[in-house]
Amino acid sequence: IGIIIMVIMLLANLRNISAVAMVLLIIMMSMVSMLGSMGWIFHLTGIEYFHFSMMNTSMPIVLLTIANSDGVHFITRFFREVRKKGDVREAVSTSLNALFLPIFLTSFTTAVAFMTLVSSPIKHMMGYGIAIAFGILWAWILSVTILPSLIILKKWNLKSPALSRSSYLEKWTERLGQKILMVPKRVLTFGLLLVFFVSFGLWKVSVEVNVIKFFKPGNPIRDSSEFIDRELSGSMSLLFKATGDMKDPNVLNDMLLIQEKAESFPQSNTSISIADIIKTMHKVVMDDDPKYETIPETRGKVNNLFTMYSMSGDPDDFNSLVDYDYETGLITSLLNSISTNESVEMVTELESFIEKSVTANLQIKISGMIVFLRDFVDMVIRSSFISIGLSILIIFIIAWIFFGSFRWGLLSVIPLASAIILNFGLMGHFEVHLSHMTALLTSIIIGVGVDFAIHYIAEFRRNARRGYSIEELSVKTTEDVGYPILLDVASNMGFAALLFSALIPLNYMGGLMVFAMISTSLGTLTLLATIVEIFKKHLYKS
Repeated sequence: IGIIIMVIMLLANLRNISAVAMVLLIIMMSMVSMLGSMGWIFHLTGIEYFHFSMMNTSMPIVLLTIANSDGVHFITRFFREVRKKGDVREAVSTSLNALFLPIFLTSFTTAVAFMTLVSSPIKHMMGYGIAIAFGILWAWILSVTILPSLIILKKWNLKSPALSRSSYLEKWTERLGQKILMVPKRVLTFGLLLVFFVSFGLWKVSVEVNVIKFFKPGNPIRDSSEFIDRELSGSMSLLFKATGDMKDPNVLNDMLLIQEKAESFPQSNTSISIADIIKTMHKVVMDDDPKYETIPETRGKVNNLFTMYSMSGDPDDFNSLVDYDYETGLITSLLNSISTNESVEMVTELESFIEKSVTANLQIKISGMIVFLRDFVDMVIRSSFISIGLSILIIFIIAWIFFGSFRWGLLSVIPLASAIILNFGLMGHFEVHLSHMTALLTSIIIGVGVDFAIHYIAEFRRNARRGYSIEELSVKTTEDVGYPILLDVASNMGFAALLFSALIPLNYMGGLMVFAMISTSLGTLTLLATIVEIFKKHLYKS
């Protein structure tokens, strides 16, 4: 579906089947190479982080989007140059000279943005980041070797509408750029105010990492989980490792207190521990009198119950509840599937209760799926912050080095920083959950957003060196890069294909990525363009 959407948008604007086929060839070669690299790395290293997991289902469409950007920029530049020069080989040479550095920089910085996932606490993101980075760099190599070669080998009809006339989107982009640059301060003020107000949604972002919640109602996986919750004992577990004397009545009574607290939550169904067994045995030896369904008063009586059972039953029956030396016991509580926020609240309340209420010489460690969800929240949040911080810092440094200017390095991260704020702010306002899958959105936004900014900055500096006056410089730059940027965005609406996924986080990613493409492109053509226009006297020679 993503490729179909892309083909339709490219055909509508490029109006040439061969040009679209060349772009698709680069994309497909990059995608196959990326997936092949995962297989080879796993084959050679055996590292399980390179398995194709649920998280990796977004990889093909992510690379489809990023690889498409290189091809679109080159093809549109070639069309513009061939209209001026009337010679295919010269147009390809001029396009390659103009785009080699910006395409390299965009590919390199995007690959670096994904490579920062190596530092993520979620280790499978390491495999995701390395494989995507390989695909991006391979797409760059193909875009500056295979694509120019194919263009030269093709017999072009220079009188065709595609090569002789501008498309509607190209004409519209030029008019839009002129209008924006007529009132740069107003556009900049409006853009900054929008980012400011949307930023309040950042404090509303919630995290959801319960995999069952990722599936839509009606999905077999979710339905089976809900059946277990509804008809059986529950699909989630809460475990308490109790270390102490398992024959001490005080220890056993404290274990019962913990069970009672665990069962007090509405999501809890049942719990069991060795203390329950002792209560039942005590009742049985006292002629099934219900009033004796308690823990015996002394350690000796508890020990007698274990001894009596060992004579008539199998001592191994207790293996799942207590160890051989009766020094460590396990409390198992079964619950219905709950959200991540509920799991955090539940574990926090239980830890507080244990600290205040357990009086015996007993050490309790909580684990199980509920605690995993609680801890995973911290990993997802840390992963997002690490990825954002490292990516922006590294991209800033790379742009600073290659452009030889601190100012340009700073300007290169403005569109992507604003896009990150807008996207995560909207996630908070519209209650879109952050998960280990939607956390990948950060690297994607950075990868896409920096592409547009670098193309704009590189073209501005190139036009300045070519001798354009300071008055016409911004307009000329917007005309040169505005159309390929917006065509890139339009053709990359293939991200909307994720809306058809059975996984809810991928639905979120689809919608958010559509907005991310729009916000990063408009951020470049409004925020970045207006800042450059306002301060162009200071930037002209830098």
